[in-house]
Amino acid sequence: MNTFVSAFTFDSLVWDWIIAIYLFLTGMSAGMVLIAIHLKRKVIEGKASANGIIKATVILAPLGIISGLTILIFHLTKPLAFWKILVYFNPTSVMSMGVILFQVYMIILFTWIAVMFKDELATLLQKLFKGRLAFVNPIVDKIAKFENAVELLLALLAVMLAAYTGFLLSALKTYPMLNNPVLPVLFIFSSVSSGAAACLLVGIIGFKESFHSKSVQWIHSIERPVVVFELFVLLTFFTGLIFGGGQNEAAAMAAIGGGFWATWFWYGVVGAGMLVPLGLNFFVPTQAQHNKAFVLLVTSLSLVGVLMLRTFILYAGQMTVV
Repeated sequence: MNTFVSAFTFDSLVWDWIIAIYLFLTGMSAGMVLIAIHLKRKVIEGKASANGIIKATVILAPLGIISGLTILIFHLTKPLAFWKILVYFNPTSVMSMGVILFQVYMIILFTWIAVMFKDELATLLQKLFKGRLAFVNPIVDKIAKFENAVELLLALLAVMLAAYTGFLLSALKTYPMLNNPVLPVLFIFSSVSSGAAACLLVGIIGFKESFHSKSVQWIHSIERPVVVFELFVLLTFFTGLIFGGGQNEAAAMAAIGGGFWATWFWYGVVGAGMLVPLGLNFFVPTQAQHNKAFVLLVTSLSLVGVLMLRTFILYAGQMTVV
């Protein structure tokens, strides 16, 4: 118990587990959006709004961002003063630039959703407001003419958002493990990994998307390559630290060489979160994978693994100070 408490509370700790959840939810949103945009443009045949993976993204992608920011707001010393960073921007602050990115991302995300579900939106507005918001439909129709540009912009913003979570941690320059150029790349791939898991979990179980649909098959086709590349980036991340010597090497060995956080990393992040889902997808027969229990198991392991990765990077990265 003392080991557990000391692992989560130490003198050099600046950001705690609340930030890890925020990073996880933000990354998951970005990953889901990237996957959904590709599916809509290249894979799905027919109306995208009828697809279960798209429906899952429409709900979870905005909810992830809103939930993450809400958690962050109430975690602040003065949560009621949060509105100030929405209005007063500081171009030299990584946090302030992130706020701008979040605002633009949310506007474009909701615009994309409105265009894609414009028929359903028109029906809903008519039902709820009896024509009092009829002016919304022509506006959405005009925006729909630029749907391609909206999608490309949203994809760019999603990549920036996934990478931003890495840049945010690199702002803690006195921590050698966090001040690492590989971190944004690692977070991009972990975002895609968590996004794929969330898409399958909610798309198949929640919205009953067929196991045989092209969208589900495409996500399955990228699962293993994404995890393998994520492992490669992790190897690059720690190899660079170790060969960097000095405090860089000390930070790496403190994180993965032994102790609570090394156990968390090897058994939780790498073992349960990456290797077990990878093995299940590789060795379990395809027919046996086509049941909800298997999807629930594998996607849950992947999501927990990504959350554990973000938590590990955050805490283990703050143990060693220059």
